[in-house]
Amino acid sequence: MGLAERRAAKEFETKIFPGWKDKIITAAQFDVPIEVDWEAISEPESAHLYNECWPQVYFESLVEGLKGVTMDDMGKEALRGGLKKIVITNKSDTSSASNAIKFEGGVLTIDHKPCSNVHHVDERTQVIRKALEEKL
Repeated sequence: MGLAERRAAKEFETKIFPGWKDKIITAAQFDVPIEVDWEAISEPESAHLYNECWPQVYFESLVEGLKGVTMDDMGKEALRGGLKKIVITNKSDTSSASNAIKFEGGVLTIDHKPCSNVHHVDERTQVIRKALEEKL
């Protein structure tokens, strides 16, 4: 990761991510730990796209997927009892929602390329919700 990517990632982490973290916690209905691998999601020569792509690829779908699970008391209780952590990374180099999103051992992992299939927010939302609801 070059200097431009590090700067853009740090700016997103400190200025934009706190707002998304609040939205995630509100959607989950509890203060779930969130681990973002900023280096892994920082693609070379893509720093100018982070503010557009990262929210759509990672955070919008996550918030909406969590809202779908917590729409009633049963979902809120199940999520609070089963979700231990959320991990956002790009280690598997995949851009397919069904391959990128896993819920195992209480950890929801979104392992998705940061600038691919950006506008597939609804698809990722549904996969997140389904992954959680199947194992909660």
